[in-house]
Amino acid sequence: MTTTDSVLSELLDTAAAREDALGWLAEEAERVKTAGLHRDPVVRRAEQPMINLASNDYLGLSTHPDVVAGGHAALDTWGAGSTASRLVVGTTAAHVDLEEDLAGFLGFPAALAFSSGYLANIGAITALVGRGDLIVSDTGTHASLIDGCRLSRARVVVVDRGDHAAVRDALQARTEARALVVTDSVYSIDGEPAPVAELYAAARDGGAALLVDEAHAVGVRGPGGRGLIAELGLSGAPDLVMTTVLSKSFGAQGGVVLGPELLRSHLIDRARTFIFDTGLNPAAVGAAHAALRVLGADPSLPERLRGNAARLAEAVGAPMPSAAVISLIVGDPRAAVAAAAHCRDRGVLVGCFRPPSVPAGTSRLRLTVRADLELDVIDHVADVVNEALTAVGAR
Repeated sequence: MTTTDSVLSELLDTAAAREDALGWLAEEAERVKTAGLHRDPVVRRAEQPMINLASNDYLGLSTHPDVVAGGHAALDTWGAGSTASRLVVGTTAAHVDLEEDLAGFLGFPAALAFSSGYLANIGAITALVGRGDLIVSDTGTHASLIDGCRLSRARVVVVDRGDHAAVRDALQARTEARALVVTDSVYSIDGEPAPVAELYAAARDGGAALLVDEAHAVGVRGPGGRGLIAELGLSGAPDLVMTTVLSKSFGAQGGVVLGPELLRSHLIDRARTFIFDTGLNPAAVGAAHAALRVLGADPSLPERLRGNAARLAEAVGAPMPSAAVISLIVGDPRAAVAAAAHCRDRGVLVGCFRPPSVPAGTSRLRLTVRADLELDVIDHVADVVNEALTAVGAR
C-alpha cells in the first residue's frame, strides 16, 4: 500500500466513525416528499412528442426552420463553444452583431449578452449597487433578481407587488446616496403586468435608477413584440435598465442587459457573471439572431400569441390574460402534482408551480401559450386541463 493509499484509508476510517455530515439530507428529503414539494425534472423524449404548454417558447421559434438553421450556421462557423470568457476570446463577431441588432430592435443605445438571463440579472444588479446602497424590490420579482439583490450586499427594502407608493416612500426615507428599483415587467407566475410607468416615475422622482426584467414581455407585449417598456414609450429612457432573455420568445439561450453605452462599458468592467463566465455558445447566438429576424419580419406573431392565450383562458375559465401565461390555482401541492400528471398522461405538458415558487396554499397549474398552436389543439388542451382539475377536486 502506498503512502497515499494509507492516508486515504485512515481518513475514510475516521470519517466512518463520525456522524455522517450529510445524513440530514435523508430526513429533509422525506419532509419535502411528505409535503408534496419534491421535484423530478420532466424528461422530454424525441420519440414521444407531446403538446407542450409548460415551456416559455412563446412564439414557437425554438423549432422554426430559420432559427434552427441559424444555430447550425453559427455552429459550423464558430464551433460548439465560445471557449473562454467574453473578455478573453469568448466574444465572436456574431455576439457583437446580435447585441447591436437587439439594441436597435428594442430601442436602446447598447446591449450586452450573458450566457443566461439569470446571470444577466445578477450581473447587472451587483455591478450597479453594492454595500452602502439601497435596492427597492417587490414580492413578485423573479428569483434571479432576488439573488442579485442578496449578492449585491446593498440594503434591500421589499414592498408589495406593484406598490409604487411604497417604492416612493422607501426612496424618500433612504439615507443612501445611490438607489436602484427592480421589477419584472410581466410577472412570471401569473403573467400580470407591473405598473412600470408608475415605478419609473417613482424612481426618477426619488433619484433612483429602474431595472426592469422583460423576460416575459419581449415577443408578447408592445409594438411588434418589443416589450412593455416599448409599449409605454420608455425605450431608451434615462436611468432605465432593461434585461431580457433569449430563451423564451427567441427560442434559444442567453440573457441580455440593455441601456446606455456607458452601462454596457461598466458591465464589461464590473459584472462578475460576465467577466468570469464562458461566453454564450455560438449556436445559441446564431439561433437567437435568426429568431430576431423572424420576429422582425412577422410582427403579427405576438398578436397571434395573445389571441391563442385569450381563447385558452376562456375555455378553462380563467381571467383574460395580459400576456401569455394562464395561472390556475389548485391550492394543495399534491393536488397540483396530480393534475399535472393527469395532463401529462394524456399527452399535454403543463407547468406545476408549488412553494417556494408560489406562496403556500396557492399551488397551481401554469399554462404558457404559443403563437404556433392551432385552434383545435388549444381546444383539446382545454378539455384535458378541465378534466384534470375536475379529477383532483379543483372544479
